[in-house]
Amino acid sequence: MIKELAGVIIWTDNIIRLKDFYETILGLQPNSIKPNFVSYKWNKVKFSIGKHASVVGTSSDQYRIMINFNVDNIQHTTQRLKQHGVKFIREPEYEHWGGQVATFRDPDRNIIQLLQQPMISSK
Repeated sequence: MIKELAGVIIWTDNIIRLKDFYETILGLQPNSIKPNFVSYKWNKVKFSIGKHASVVGTSSDQYRIMINFNVDNIQHTTQRLKQHGVKFIREPEYEHWGGQVATFRDPDRNIIQLLQQPMISSK
């Protein structure tokens, strides 16, 4: 039986390009760095980037998988990313579940979504 998500790996042919993007532009802090593999960790969940000999170029079907990152302030985060040249394919907007979503591509054309979870009212 599956207990919980352990992590996500993006395989690439250019680990330096993706490492620079995720660290410099998105502000992720590496947990482990090896020549062909970098991992980032939040509690028990790992997000990793690895160089793979069978992967060449950018994603040809970038809609197959979307990675979601929670943010506290989606408007602020979106503006900061735009200042670093990130082009959004979906501007922040509210969803039926009460939160907000914005969508962009990383340098390998993988789709990344920012999620701002709904505010919980203390009524």
